[in-house]
Amino acid sequence: MTHEVFGIDHFDEKAVVAFLLLFGMAEALLGAYKNSRRTRHDYMTELVSFPQLTVLIQPGILLFVIFMGRKLFPEMEEQFASVAYGFQFLIFILIEDLPQYWWHRLAHHSPLLWKFHVAHHASPAMGVGVVFRNAFLYYLLMPNIWFASIAVFLGFGKVYLVYTVLKLLIIIGSHSELRWDSFLYRYKILSPLAWLVEHTISTPATHFAHHGISNDDGISNNNGNFGNMLFIWDQIFGTAKFTRKYPTEFGIENDPKDAWYVQLYYPLLKSKKKDSALK
Repeated sequence: MTHEVFGIDHFDEKAVVAFLLLFGMAEALLGAYKNSRRTRHDYMTELVSFPQLTVLIQPGILLFVIFMGRKLFPEMEEQFASVAYGFQFLIFILIEDLPQYWWHRLAHHSPLLWKFHVAHHASPAMGVGVVFRNAFLYYLLMPNIWFASIAVFLGFGKVYLVYTVLKLLIIIGSHSELRWDSFLYRYKILSPLAWLVEHTISTPATHFAHHGISNDDGISNNNGNFGNMLFIWDQIFGTAKFTRKYPTEFGIENDPKDAWYVQLYYPLLKSKKKDSALK
């Protein structure tokens, strides 16, 4: 699979790192990390989880799928490469973003899957570092990564790179303390654009609500607003909440403050704290 798009080699990797750096620097300049509620374990969780997904899990699944595809179905490799790019992009939305909505939603209702997802919600603050905070098994079992890898084997590789970069831009932006959508809510003339944006993609306001520590604040919706790239799924399946406001507290109630390695590698490593879900 080529990583070259628009004449740029490893386009996807360079673009994602650039997004993280730009949003991260903007957050730092705005003071998001000054007097942060993050602990040493929070920073370690964020530091380790990024390469865990981007260097190990996602490439590993892709290489495994391609290897097995060549062994079992060699005639199918690149079989659908001629499909129009627009249709390929739409297919990725249906086999990648939609399944992730349901995987994410299931993780909030399944006691077992919640243990693999709790690291993402244990952060007491928002920011770009929260994006990849999930246990190793959460990503390894994530169906959309496997579906997307199969599509790449079938010939959708170049579109997948562009799709991934666009999706990660939206996801990084929706977790960022830059809160870029607040600009749209500030001016009445931008109200139609604000409505269109928030009803189409995940924004800081809609996604911060998902990370709020308690729904009692009237803003948070921690058992809804599951959308990753598109917020359309929440509206279709009845889990959307719009307030155009941001919670003031993030995390999980009665957080036992488990160590970063327990959050990322449960059940291989378990907590010794009696109130932990990861014991």
